[in-house]
Amino acid sequence: MESQLLLPACYLPPISYFHTIQEHNLPLFIEKYEHFQKQSYRTRARIASANGVQDLIVPIQHGNKERVPMKDIRISYEFNWQRLHWLSIQTAYRSSAYFEYYEDDFIRFYEGKYDYLVDFNVAQLELILKSIKLKRTIGFTEAYVAEPLEAIDFRNLIHPKKESIWPDPKEYYQVFSDKNGFYPDLSIIDLLFNQGPQSKSYL
Repeated sequence: MESQLLLPACYLPPISYFHTIQEHNLPLFIEKYEHFQKQSYRTRARIASANGVQDLIVPIQHGNKERVPMKDIRISYEFNWQRLHWLSIQTAYRSSAYFEYYEDDFIRFYEGKYDYLVDFNVAQLELILKSIKLKRTIGFTEAYVAEPLEAIDFRNLIHPKKESIWPDPKEYYQVFSDKNGFYPDLSIIDLLFNQGPQSKSYL
């Protein structure tokens, strides 16, 4: 019998990530020992800008080793990506209904520095779960298990290059939807800044 929900540590994860958490009322475990996956949501968030979908990518330090456990991935601060990300978020959402309400909670991720990607992502996850009032305990894996017996495993299913695990979500108002139409399964901040307290019922 499944006793936990197993997910990767993602940067401002997509809405389907939280739909999955809402669907499964189980303790949430974050995978720390998988090999880091490039071009995945672990470093990539997608938001709706005036010009369409925009990817925000957290740069990481590249060592000599190809296969590095997620827990050992360090964030790179060689250029000021934090300022660029926050400016992009402000530009995309400052006219949304709830941006000002949550702004102070999120800006701290772009003013302070985290050494490790997993710590950065999990700190955001904790804030988002609190913001949408989804109560879950968060644990962490202690080793990599390819096929865990007692977990519902979503580690490789939520990925920008794969079909969404939530194939037919209903539409909600987005800032630029009059111009661009509706974009499904963006970062959870798109839902949160546009829908605020209604975000949980949407999920």
